[in-house]
Amino acid sequence: MIKFVSSNVHKYEEIDSMLKAHGIECSWVNMKYEEIQEDSIEKISWESCNRLIDKIDSKFFIEDSGIIIEALGGFPGPYSSYVQRTIGNEGILKLLEGKKRNATFVTVISYWDGHQIFQFDGKTAGTIATSIFHGRDFGYDPIFIPNGKTVPASLLSIEEKNQVSQRGKAMIKFIEHIKETEKEI
Repeated sequence: MIKFVSSNVHKYEEIDSMLKAHGIECSWVNMKYEEIQEDSIEKISWESCNRLIDKIDSKFFIEDSGIIIEALGGFPGPYSSYVQRTIGNEGILKLLEGKKRNATFVTVISYWDGHQIFQFDGKTAGTIATSIFHGRDFGYDPIFIPNGKTVPASLLSIEEKNQVSQRGKAMIKFIEHIKETEKEI
């Protein structure tokens, strides 16, 4: 059994769905933890994982994501959580009025295997919609349309989203690593 540390039930649901599909048992450690302020999603994820090593009694992983919007110079990037809490999707749409809407979602998983931290990333290119589409209203999903899809991620099932999302892509790399290196999970 592997532990996933997060206070976000939506992340856990997506991650657990993927792990179960690959026969990997996961338990959720519902915990808020301090994230450093940094300009790099990779550094934030690694440092957060490193700070949790003494608090979690076994192998575990965390996940950090950010949306990079070209017309906003990469903003909000590593500040995506804060921006979501403060101005939300409505604020992002307002900032993008009259601008190009290309965006890339990035996820970095940091995994403590009991000896060292490994990182796995995933990226999904797409566009920001011109309005909010309610469905599975999780973060930027109501306004982010992954390339190759005609609707925002909020209108996709968890399984459909996992096939195209940055989190799903990072999870595939993580699952491959687990299957190659772990005898017992």
